[in-house]
Amino acid sequence: MRSMMHKAALAALFGLAAGSAGAAVTVNYVALEQYPDLPRLEADREDLLKDLSRHFVKLGHKLAPGQDLRIEVLDLDLAGHLIPGVLRGKDARILGNLASDGPSVTMRYSLQQDNQVVYSGVVTLLDPHYLQHRPRYWDNVPLRYEKTMIDDWFERSFPQPSLQASR
Repeated sequence: MRSMMHKAALAALFGLAAGSAGAAVTVNYVALEQYPDLPRLEADREDLLKDLSRHFVKLGHKLAPGQDLRIEVLDLDLAGHLIPGVLRGKDARILGNLASDGPSVTMRYSLQQDNQVVYSGVVTLLDPHYLQHRPRYWDNVPLRYEKTMIDDWFERSFPQPSLQASR
């Protein structure tokens, strides 16, 4: 687990380095060992966290120049439920219609503009009806339900400058 925390820190550094020209996104994962259903294999966990970090960085490209978004993921529960080692030793995720199958993420965030905090807080995102609406991503996109939920939060929480100017 120590190695995983080290690699999660590397994923966070990746996030910082990959920000747009005027904005940066930093993603940290807190207490990974307490997340309820990360994949068992370290390589799979690493891939999942890197993918999620890249998604936050992609959203950060929509921020105005000079804005920095810092995210600490405190808890992550993926859509469906995990069945360990069922597919040739690999984990399988079974999606279901139970409310407890919906994805959720708890995170602490802070948006800064020129080193001044503009927005901050702790939020728990959850989507118990994730199978009842169409996700924004194709079926082959990893974390498509989680990404859809995070996209919705991002758009509500951080209005885009170009949209504000046109209103």
